[in-house]
Amino acid sequence: MSFPDICPDGSAIFGTDEKSMTLAVKAEINELSQWKKGESWRDEEDEIVKVDYWPLNPRLKPKTYVILDLIGFCYRHVAKPIQLNWHSYYSHYHLKFEQQEGQFEFCQNINRIFSRNGLMYEIKDDGNIIRIPPIVISNLLKNAPFNTGDSELNSMLTTACNKYLDPHIDIRRESLEKLWDAWERIKTILPGKDKKSSMESLLEKASSEVHFKEVLNKEGLELTRIGNDFQIRHSETTKIPVKVSEHIDYLFHRLFSMINLLLKAVK
Repeated sequence: MSFPDICPDGSAIFGTDEKSMTLAVKAEINELSQWKKGESWRDEEDEIVKVDYWPLNPRLKPKTYVILDLIGFCYRHVAKPIQLNWHSYYSHYHLKFEQQEGQFEFCQNINRIFSRNGLMYEIKDDGNIIRIPPIVISNLLKNAPFNTGDSELNSMLTTACNKYLDPHIDIRRESLEKLWDAWERIKTILPGKDKKSSMESLLEKASSEVHFKEVLNKEGLELTRIGNDFQIRHSETTKIPVKVSEHIDYLFHRLFSMINLLLKAVK
């Protein structure tokens, strides 16, 4: 439907114009434009590799986010073909298309592939692909209280969660920055309080038990230190970058659990 191959005998569509689709994919996803079908090169083991497949070559694996971008591209253009009349002269059917039905089936098929191969991704009904977080974090996000009474804080937390679920690790890394911004704002959420006294009041509401309150206080100080020492709230060259996906999971879960506890205490 988006890249129609037109019947020479009229204006009816009978298939996909691969050339126009190729140009569109390469224009939108630059990483897939470097090799052309029929080209060859030598790999790291000095074996000749030939591009016999387009746009993905089983011997030239793109980065994960590139593949996911291609899936997103296909979702935006896919439509279920419905056969109309048979054109005997050119031996093909003319087609019409049901885009909504085609996109629905496409999502089902892609999610089945994700599931069967243990890939922690899901394509939603709107075509957006999200990363499925570890189950303990997933359950926490489902029950997250974003009606804090502070619209700016609500926005920070929502943005942090959306970025965290993104399949691109660079965007997931940005979720830590937004979550630590929310952490600093939470410290002044109680009206008429400076940051220190407001935090003390929050901890008191979260637990009246002295020993557990002390645990929470130490955790709060440690989380603040992490935000300052790593490249989360600051980007100086002396700060420690967070590069590993599992480390993002750990830090996000650690701070989000603390935030969730405090917000429930003042709800």
